[in-house]
This record gives sequence, structure tokens and C-alpha cells, in this order.
Amino acid sequence: MTIRIWDAESGVSIGEPLKGHTRIVLSVSYSPDGRHIISGSDDQTIRMWDAGTGTSVGKPLEGHTRGVASVAYSPDGRHIISGSYDNTVRIWNAETGTIVDVPLEGHTGCVSSVAYSPDGQHIISGSHDNTIRIWNAETGAAVGKPLEGHTNWVRAVACSPNGWHIISGSDDRTIRIWDADTGVVVGDPLRGHADYVLSVAYTPDGRHIISGSGDNTIRIWNAETGAAVGEPLEGHTNWVWAVACSPNGRHIVSASGDKAIRTWDAKTGAAVGKPLEWHTQGVLSVAYSESGRHIISGSHDNTIRIWNAETGAAVGESFVGHTGAVRAVACSPNGRHIISGSDDRTIRIWDTETGVVVGDPLQGHDHYVLSVAYTPDGRHIISGSGDKTIRIWNAETGAAVGKPLEGHTNWVRAVACSPNGWHIISGSDDRTIRIWDADTGVVVGDPLRGHADYVLSVACTPDERHIISGSRDQTIRIWDAKTGAAVGTPLEGHTATVRAVACSPDGRRIASGSDDGTIRIWDVATGAVVGEPLKVHTEPVRSVAYSASGRHIISGSDDTTIQIWNADTDAVVSRHHQGCTEGAQQDSEGWVRDSEGGLLYWVSPDYRGGLHSPALLTIPVTSRLRPASLDVEDFAFGTSWIQIFNNS
Repeated sequence: MTIRIWDAESGVSIGEPLKGHTRIVLSVSYSPDGRHIISGSDDQTIRMWDAGTGTSVGKPLEGHTRGVASVAYSPDGRHIISGSYDNTVRIWNAETGTIVDVPLEGHTGCVSSVAYSPDGQHIISGSHDNTIRIWNAETGAAVGKPLEGHTNWVRAVACSPNGWHIISGSDDRTIRIWDADTGVVVGDPLRGHADYVLSVAYTPDGRHIISGSGDNTIRIWNAETGAAVGEPLEGHTNWVWAVACSPNGRHIVSASGDKAIRTWDAKTGAAVGKPLEWHTQGVLSVAYSESGRHIISGSHDNTIRIWNAETGAAVGESFVGHTGAVRAVACSPNGRHIISGSDDRTIRIWDTETGVVVGDPLQGHDHYVLSVAYTPDGRHIISGSGDKTIRIWNAETGAAVGKPLEGHTNWVRAVACSPNGWHIISGSDDRTIRIWDADTGVVVGDPLRGHADYVLSVACTPDERHIISGSRDQTIRIWDAKTGAAVGTPLEGHTATVRAVACSPDGRRIASGSDDGTIRIWDVATGAVVGEPLKVHTEPVRSVAYSASGRHIISGSDDTTIQIWNADTDAVVSRHHQGCTEGAQQDSEGWVRDSEGGLLYWVSPDYRGGLHSPALLTIPVTSRLRPASLDVEDFAFGTSWIQIFNNS
């Protein structure tokens, strides 16, 4: 939601972040004189900033009815153009912020990129409808027919410095060059990227084209011949969303989903410049914090824990408050709060730093809360329950928003929100997946049918084009998010129920966890298994998640452990044992006995209400409930206690 200004030579951040947008910033641009910056956001507004002071100039430009995907200045700086998910292009007076005439309509999909011709007479737009359009900048009229040739979304457009050519980058993995006057394709498509082409730009002299891709690389192309120049620029570990060339043509700058901005020498292509032990019962859910610095886990022992993702050390004490198993956990986008859903039928919000419950439990479901998720902007919480409904909650007040979403005819096992926040996806024991409008709560289209048993997990790919589902029928399915049609055949390989699915941040891989005790990784494009199954867990795998960088996968299992895996090598990075006393139970007289009836310890009547599990007892200390973990892994009966006695 912020914009930052960086010193291009030193790489040092200049001043404070520019704050004002309430959702993610999708596009930025400098004014031709360098005095102002404009930004387009998923909050449906364009904002103007003073480049020198970082202060907001005037009011936000409002008019689009969906997120603003792209913004640009006219060459003379008098106008601003914007492209939006509402399928329109709008022209604004840069001085007054008012809309100039009516929206430019014609695209049937999101307008993902906009640009002016160098003379300012024409506007170029690229869209998810697979076409490029040219518009008269003065009248707003379409010039000629749409430029057709790409076979997938057009993500980026740019105009050559002399105005003779238009370039476009697409999800079909190609760059195309077009004659700006005739709209005819010039030469063959530029091929080389192994994934979506997300950004394109010309060098100032017009001799080279720069492209950034979902294959994590930048490529340089000869604009005249279309031949690749040198090797791909490698270093990013995630999609390259934006590329630009310095005014002197010496450097290329790139921005990536790996959270890094990199500078490259345009001539040479060289880069310029630089086990978790605590839970006492099975781990049902795991998630990474937005920063990737922490892992959150929820367990059958009714507690939530935070872990240092790098060291594996427990951070603080367990979060105690639920009176039933914690089925689901999620971290807020800003990392400040954790939410948990429990068999006690409530959702709780926790302060990440202090572990203290924030406000009262969210109550409304009349059965187990089986799944929870935040909307991408962090303003709402979504929950799915055994009462067959989905509920939306205000994350700040805890109040229910609207009525429950009803339609499923059995338990709702899984919920997820699309990355743009427009849709909610749910999976149910009625064997269907449903898509809901997040604003109205209305079902979008027909239920997605195909699984032969309960749907236990759902996820959305980062590009929002596909939905992933895991089922008790032992398969994973991929669905077209727009049409609801199944994509390809079911992904088969697991030999038991598929409990969990997750998509990698770059959208290229799926991780699945199963009752067969394994995690499998799948290629989204082909549906093929990648490598061998990840085998270490000895019990069902209940939850899987990718780290923000995509480098690691975490898994939680009924064997009471959390595993961290290297997503590239499949190797276990660290193993985290929870030290539970399996099979132990408390009898009517307060004795806790092992699975064979042996006495472990006796609990006073005063404290029996605080016994959450055989190894977790909440004892009143200075009027505050604190968890005391009783480690009985090395318990020995009778005189054999001397075998484990530590004299120190």
C-alpha cells in the first residue's frame, strides 16, 4: 500500500514511504518534468504525489469501479491515463484531477497496461481479452481494429521512442512487435521466456527491447531482428513484474515478487551492486507470516504457536484460550494479528507480538470452525464451518458482515479468498467447490463438480486464473476460475485422502499433503508430479503452506511435528517435534494414565479444568493463566526413575 523512492546510484531509500492507498499499489509513473509521481491502486483510485517531499497532492482521482492496474502521463504532462480491472481506460486532467470526457470502452477484459505514443496523439492499451487497442488521445475514439495475435492475456505494452512500433508482452510467453500505423505484426514473435511475459520496455535509443517474466528472468532483445541479446539476466527468485531502462540507457531496473529491486548493466547484463518443540498434540494447521520471518501453527492441544522460521525456536508462549482443538490458523497481511478457528465454534484474533486475545471471540457458527482466511486487504475474515455456512467478519470490530453464505449441503471444510479480494472460494463435504462474490455474498456460477468425495482444501493461484482443490477421493483438481471447468485430468498419486493444498507464490507449483503421510509437488501447467514424494511424517499431513519467497514448504502432521522443506531440493530443512504423550487420558479421580494404564501424574481438583491435554496444564499464576508444559517423554515407573535422574 506504499510507494518508495530510491536513489538510483546508491540504492538507498529516500525519505519515508508514500502512504495513502488502502490496498496494493499496482502501478507508478513519473511526470515528464520529474516533479510528480502518480500511482494506481487496487483501492480503485489514482493518487498524485510531490516527488520532492513525498506529500500527497490534491484528492485521489476517483471514477474507476475496480482496481487501477496501470497509469501513465502524457508526454506533455497535461494528462494522465489509467487502465483498470473495470475494462476501461480513463483520461484525467493532471492539474485538476477531473475526468476528461467519458471512459474509453471496448476491451472485454481487464486493461492491464496503458501507454502514450511519443507524440501524445495516441493511447495504447493491452488487455486480458488478448488484444491491444489504439485510441485517439483527443477524441477517445478507437483507431482501427484491435491488434489480435496473442493467444493469452496481454500484460504489458510500450511504444518505441520514434513512435513507429508498439511492443506487447503476453501470458502466451511471447513478445510481439506491431506496426503502429497499420496494426500489422512485424516479424515473428520473440520467444525465449519459459513463463508469462509481465513487463516490456524500450531502451531510449529504440535499439533494444527489455522484458520481464514469470520465469524470474529479464531478457534483452534486438528490436530490429528480434534476436535475443546475450543470456537471460538471472538473480530474481520470483516473477519479474516490472522493468525499466535508465534515461541514459546504461542501466536496467527490475522489480520482482521476491521483494527485491535489482539494477543491471544494460551492456553486460551483470548485476550492479548486493526441529520446533512445544505442541503436545497433532498439528492441524500451519501458515507463514506475511514477512516470512515467522511460522504459525495450530494444534489439537487447543493452542497456537509462533516460531522463528530461520532458527526454529519458539517465539513466546503458547496462545491459550480455545476450549477445543484449533482447526485453522492464518496471519493478517500486515503480520500484526493471527486468527484461529476451533472446535469450540469460535474464531479468535490474537496480537502476534503479545499473544493476547484481541476483543471477544467471534461467535455465530453453531458447529466446528474448520477453516479461516483473511481477505488480501486484511479488512475482513472469512470462516467456514460444520454448520454448512461461510461467514464474513469485520476484522477490526469482530462484527459479522451480512448474513451467512448459504448453499452448501454439508460441512464447509475449506475457504480461501482470491488474490484481488473479489471472490471467496469454498470446499465442502457435499463434494463441490463454490465461488462467491465477496461484496454481495451471492454465488457466482454453478458449483464446481468432479470430486467423488469430500473437498477438504482449496486454494487460488496468484494470477487468479485457476482454483486448486484437494479431496478425500485422493486427488487434486485444477479448475478454470472464470468458467468453472476442470482443467485436464485429476492429479493422481496420493494413496489416501488429500487434506491440504497450497500454491507457490510464482503460481508454477502445487504442494499437497495427504493421509498417506507424504507431501507431493505438482507442476500447475502439466499436472505432472515434480520429483519424489516428501516422506518424513509418520501420520497424516493436515496442513501445507509455501513461504513468501517460495523457497520453503512447511507441513503440519498428526505425528505432532512441523517440517520445513527446501522447495527446490525436497530436503528437510528442520524437523520440529511437539513432544506429546500419545494415548494418555485423565481418569475420574484426576490421575493421568498412559495408553497401558500406568500412572503418570495426579492433578489436583483445583486445576483439572485447566488440563487441555496430558502434557499441557494451565495453572493460575499471579491471577493470570499461564501454560505449564509437562515433559513426560522420558517418564519412568517405580525405581527406574534413577535411569533418567539428572544430578545437575
